[in-house]
Amino acid sequence: MSMIYKTPGDLMGQDGTDLGVTDWVAIEQARVDLFADATDDHQWIHVDPDRARDGPFGGTIAHGYLTLALVNKFLPQLICVDQMSMGVNYGCEKVRFPSPVKVGARIRGKGEIVKVEEVKGGVQSTVRVTIEIEGEDRPACVVDTISRYYP
Repeated sequence: MSMIYKTPGDLMGQDGTDLGVTDWVAIEQARVDLFADATDDHQWIHVDPDRARDGPFGGTIAHGYLTLALVNKFLPQLICVDQMSMGVNYGCEKVRFPSPVKVGARIRGKGEIVKVEEVKGGVQSTVRVTIEIEGEDRPACVVDTISRYYP
């Protein structure tokens, strides 16, 4: 369930706010294969289950950038800003991939507002999204993503 802010201005002062967690998403081979096709990254550790079975991860793994791309799915489950004319993805401050996501695993996003500041015409928030892997101690991805909201 999203943390809902009525206006972009309501984000001001929310630094440090825990946004909770999203629903779990299963990472299936079909999704990995589609991502490989979209990005032309067909490395065997992602798309060849037979070869990957004997590889370093014991099976195929999701692309790191696929894991990162799913932040776009998770953000609306973590935070919602109403009464705005436009919201834009401004970029990322830092991205790390501490642990691979094995095909068949489930992942979810955990969010925290790191920083909120005014920018010309709107409000900018930096939200740290930690992609957790079910049953694993280390996350798959940690990213500080920057969004701008315009009233």
